[in-house]
Amino acid sequence: MANLPTVLVTGASGRTGQIVYKKLKESSDKFVGKGFVRTPEGKEKIGGESDVFIGDIRDVDTITPAVQGIDALVILTSAVPKMKPGFDPTKGGRPEFMFDDGQYPEQVDWIGQKNQIDAAKAAGVKHIVLVGSMGGTNPDHPLNKLGNGNILVWKRKAEQYLADSGTPYTIIRAGGLLDKEGGARELLVGKDDELLQTDTKTVPRADVAEVCIQALLFEEAKNKAFDLGSKPEGTSSPTKDFKALFSQVTARF
Repeated sequence: MANLPTVLVTGASGRTGQIVYKKLKESSDKFVGKGFVRTPEGKEKIGGESDVFIGDIRDVDTITPAVQGIDALVILTSAVPKMKPGFDPTKGGRPEFMFDDGQYPEQVDWIGQKNQIDAAKAAGVKHIVLVGSMGGTNPDHPLNKLGNGNILVWKRKAEQYLADSGTPYTIIRAGGLLDKEGGARELLVGKDDELLQTDTKTVPRADVAEVCIQALLFEEAKNKAFDLGSKPEGTSSPTKDFKALFSQVTARF
């Protein structure tokens, strides 16, 4: 147990965050895993252990206790759009989306992530892994229209802030997230949203989670940013060599 790196994952009760938390706990020979969630319900959902902190990323004072003594931070918080009530799928058309008050991308994906980066930097954290999203190069991306939240604009602002922070970082811009088995696909790294023009622009959440864990283990992942997609299952050999995967990436942003 001597001197294992301590890793905190935020957004630990979210759909990808809980996979990262679980992987950290299962890799107790490599890491001391901790989690950060917004609500007591979120804490219960992932097992309710004492290593799960409850706080509000919009309030930096609630983040500070959670980052004390950690070596690495994995940021998996994100604003989540909700469907406006009253949508009737039988009538055709598209549902409208909204964000809850105070939970808009500006507050969650920008201020909330900036707060996490600031708190981690002040605590001397040595590596920050940030999971973002592809599509950030296009201000007119349809995702920005959801609830008029400009979610990709604010996510990219946080990514830029991290890249400029002076703390070693890895920025993973995931493609469309799939709830499929991990470890079964060849993963693809790209840059500048080039993967969005291909049919390999989706990736299982479990693989995104694994890339987060692997990024903590390899120097080759540090101070890099990349898009992450995958080939369909069964069409090529699943990625096993993450050092080689990270070595393909040359972009710092």
